[in-house]
Amino acid sequence: MKFGIIGYGGMGSFHAAHIKMVEGFSVKGAYDINPDKHAKVKADGFEVYLTQEEILADKDIDIIVIATPNNFHKDQSIAALRAGKHVICEKPVMMNLEELDEVIAVSNETGCLFAAHQNRRWDADFRVVKQVKESGTIGKLYYIESRVQGANGIPGDWRCEPVAGGGMVYDWGVHLIDQMLLLTDAPLKEVYAHVLKVKYNVDDNFKLLLTFEDGLRALIEVSTYNFIPLPRWHVSGDAGTMVLDDFNGNGKIVKANLEKMDYTPGIVYTASGPTKTMAPRPIETIETMDAPKPAPFPDFKDYYREFAAAIKSGGEAPVTHTQMRNVMKVIEFALGIGK
Repeated sequence: MKFGIIGYGGMGSFHAAHIKMVEGFSVKGAYDINPDKHAKVKADGFEVYLTQEEILADKDIDIIVIATPNNFHKDQSIAALRAGKHVICEKPVMMNLEELDEVIAVSNETGCLFAAHQNRRWDADFRVVKQVKESGTIGKLYYIESRVQGANGIPGDWRCEPVAGGGMVYDWGVHLIDQMLLLTDAPLKEVYAHVLKVKYNVDDNFKLLLTFEDGLRALIEVSTYNFIPLPRWHVSGDAGTMVLDDFNGNGKIVKANLEKMDYTPGIVYTASGPTKTMAPRPIETIETMDAPKPAPFPDFKDYYREFAAAIKSGGEAPVTHTQMRNVMKVIEFALGIGK
């Protein structure tokens, strides 16, 4: 399989570096509208294409990776699909559901595979949560908090521009929404959104509260101006709790070792009075352990392998059209742009 890349900025060069690590894959070359990127393409050992038409006309290229600002995704994806190329498009896959449906229609018409690059499905922390849920280690999950927080604001350039699809709902929200929708098969019942513009002209802080029909509730939070971050995950089950501190999945599980709470709780004296409800459990009634490591340890390059396997088999891409549509529906609710 030979790849061509449109857009050779941070993510374009990231794709190139990792695609060539996969056996049987190679990168033929890249096109970027900025001539300053051409030297980087050459230095990385790839062919430079001077126009989009030129790279799409290259019959050696099987798959086009689109890594441009979000507002270019639709037209470039359609052009690549009509040129007979399979397409991996950076997230967010489109600016809205209407655009996505246009591209899906062209994908179906041409028979070329099309999918978003939702690489954070392979993050270790997410894999740990999924593994703990499926194993029942802390019982049935009833509430999940997923958050990423920083204090550096939004990286510059187009990510700060509304017309380019800037903002954290598109940038990080798309990943965390995709992860959360994969943690349950239950339909999404309700979305509540709290979206802020603290330092920029695009959303730089938001919270989403999701309610699923199986009773699971989830909080998704992204903030770019928070100087005391909370854990990456806080997961509550009816038999215990798990906290993951970082993207590597480091954390702990505390679970009950008694089916019934047949003990007398202690008393905590606060400045204004006592409480039994919030007193800590006796140490002998709980079990504490390290969070498990995902097995096997995830390799996000499996995304490319699965995409290529789907081309050969005629099956669905690792990120399906339905999954992309479901994520985009939540984004539309969050941003108030849905019809």
